[in-house]
Amino acid sequence: MTAGDPPHGYRATLDKRPAEVAAMFDQVAGKYDVTNTVLSGGLDAGWRRATRAALGARSGQTVLDVAAGTGVSTVELASGGVRAIACDFSQGMLRAGRHRSVPMLAGDAMALPLADESVDGVVISFGLRNVADTDAALREFLRVVRPGGTLVVCEFSTPTWTPWRTVYLEYLMRALPSIARGVSSNPDAYVYLAESIRAWPAQGPMAAKLQAAGWSDVAWRNLTGGIVALHRGRKPATVG
Repeated sequence: MTAGDPPHGYRATLDKRPAEVAAMFDQVAGKYDVTNTVLSGGLDAGWRRATRAALGARSGQTVLDVAAGTGVSTVELASGGVRAIACDFSQGMLRAGRHRSVPMLAGDAMALPLADESVDGVVISFGLRNVADTDAALREFLRVVRPGGTLVVCEFSTPTWTPWRTVYLEYLMRALPSIARGVSSNPDAYVYLAESIRAWPAQGPMAAKLQAAGWSDVAWRNLTGGIVALHRGRKPATVG
């Protein structure tokens, strides 16, 4: 570890300073995918398939997978002749996924390294809540998508059934960090994960954020009883 490296067990705060969040994800990159599968009880693969279906990209189209991590979600999006590009601001995540056969680039969700109206769709899965300025990111996604293109946000959300919500929150704050200690290279980072999920807006307020950023036809679909929500929006043919 060099003088500039974060200490072992480092986790970001809910201020979500980009350098801190990137450093935290650099530390968990090596075991990130297997940890996610364990913590989700294997549901993560189904959530990725549902995200791809919600995007509805066609063969020959180009889509950007923001906060793609190691690119496992990008590989899912790339099925059926779609050109999917992985983008993440954690160099450690991109290095951990360099064996995957999808193009990868380093970039911040608030300042994407793409030209205006250069992709047919944008997906961000379990990453928007880690962005320092959610509203700025939603506007940036609108900038890079062609008119008529689609945004899909797959993110942890609020369970709709009260007893299930109580059980879920108990799992987040107690069981999740304990399980992470057995599988993650930096279990303290998953305390941040639990805190960031609890602080995230519910489905309705999240939809309002998409609308305020300029997305139209905004709707959402709950997965796993609302543990995860898929929000989808379309870029109007004319923005203004």
